[in-house]
Amino acid sequence: MNPIAEAVVSVLLVIGGVFVLLGSLGLARFPDLLTRLHGPSKAATLGLGALLLASVVAFGVRDQALSVHELLITLFVAITAPVSAQFVARASRHDREARAASDPRPDPEESA
Repeated sequence: MNPIAEAVVSVLLVIGGVFVLLGSLGLARFPDLLTRLHGPSKAATLGLGALLLASVVAFGVRDQALSVHELLITLFVAITAPVSAQFVARASRHDREARAASDPRPDPEESA
């Protein structure tokens, strides 16, 4: 592999690893469900995209052909991650509203 392609793959791998790590830390450290959604749905998706682009570049240079599988995986993850995060947020909101309607006491999660 030529040095320019190696540098591009290395940079993409480091960027992808950093974003995946930050997304995982956000998932572990944020206090409630709605803020925890941002870690895996935003940063980890971007990190996975960078890792898959590194794979496209590495195998594209090695095989002298474009790898469509990684591009399709990137597209699928980029479409499904925000949609699933939106569904989880709506379910959480619906559950919170249902609990508020049945129990007039304030929710301790909202005051924190």
